[in-house]
Amino acid sequence: MPFGNTHNKYKLNFKSEEEYPDLSKHNNHMAKVLTPELYKKLRDKETPSGFTLDDVIQTGVDNPGHPFIMTVGCVAGDEESYVVFKDLFDPIIHDRHGGYKPTDKHKTDLNHENLKGGDDLDPHYVLSSRVRTGRSIKGYTLPPHCSRGERRAVEKLSIEALSSLTGEFKGKYYPLKSMTEQEQQQLIDDHFLFDKPVSPLLLASGMARDWPDARGIWHNDNKSFLVWVNEEDHLRVISMEKGGNMKEVFRRFCVGLQKIEEIFKKAGHPFMWNEHLGYVLTCPSNLGTGLRGGVHVKLAHLSKHPKFEEILTRLRLQKRGTGGVDTAAVGSVFDVSNADRLGSSEVEQVQLVVDGVKLMVEMEKKLEKGQSIDDMIPAQK
Repeated sequence: MPFGNTHNKYKLNFKSEEEYPDLSKHNNHMAKVLTPELYKKLRDKETPSGFTLDDVIQTGVDNPGHPFIMTVGCVAGDEESYVVFKDLFDPIIHDRHGGYKPTDKHKTDLNHENLKGGDDLDPHYVLSSRVRTGRSIKGYTLPPHCSRGERRAVEKLSIEALSSLTGEFKGKYYPLKSMTEQEQQQLIDDHFLFDKPVSPLLLASGMARDWPDARGIWHNDNKSFLVWVNEEDHLRVISMEKGGNMKEVFRRFCVGLQKIEEIFKKAGHPFMWNEHLGYVLTCPSNLGTGLRGGVHVKLAHLSKHPKFEEILTRLRLQKRGTGGVDTAAVGSVFDVSNADRLGSSEVEQVQLVVDGVKLMVEMEKKLEKGQSIDDMIPAQK
């Protein structure tokens, strides 16, 4: 991984049906869309950097499904993947993003002043708040496909950009390969460090090649704004703090992100963005804003209520365990975040989190007193 173009041309010595993967036991978005006819139509195509259909689908072929969530089953290797393999990606995007059509336009809004409220989430219930997103740097292929030199160039450019930040964003970069044990332990204690991916979804996509070469983490001196370099996306940008002040977390997220983008633009490498897909990222599930605004919230009573799942769906929210996507809740504490990424703006998505979590905390307080919440069940957002 990734295979070169020569290998793809060699595969054409075999008939399409001889190369078509066995997807009979698969439960992912890619497997639902990829027919033998579509495979035949797309298998000889490749992007300008040499990413092929088999590279796109490999992770979904190797990983039939997931116990908790419907996985996507494909990745982009470069910005052009979404164009060259449009016939595969468009139905997957439509399926994954609630009917988002190939003609739809995405909206971006990183003006934090447009968020209403969010500074009054009860800290007895909301333990921490964070907003994260991914960004891809134009002119480079994406992590499933990039070469070592390219990955190092992304790291070099990122270090230059991040080290020029000042004020509340002044910070330091820690390369994974030269990190001391002490630095590593400190970052683990701060819940900052990302380690070599163990998820088979990421491994099969080719994102962990050459680990830890050209990977690292940068954070500001206050440890409230951090950037991962060369993990699943070129950049993962995270704003976080303890307690329930989502307004402040979102302000720092928007301001910091726009400062970083400005520096990359000046260097001739803006972020990948277009008006249909919004911000272009490796996994189709993150297209649009790439944003996950989440809180760790204590819902001991509401989580046992028979309508808990329905309430989350109606509020356009989703829950995870506090350890991430593969984990269950610990002691009634859930990681609750926005379900949408594409077709609505950053402000709208964080607004849903702020309003929804506030309502759920009010419900929790009522249930604590033994009162009914039937009159509080929201309509579908």
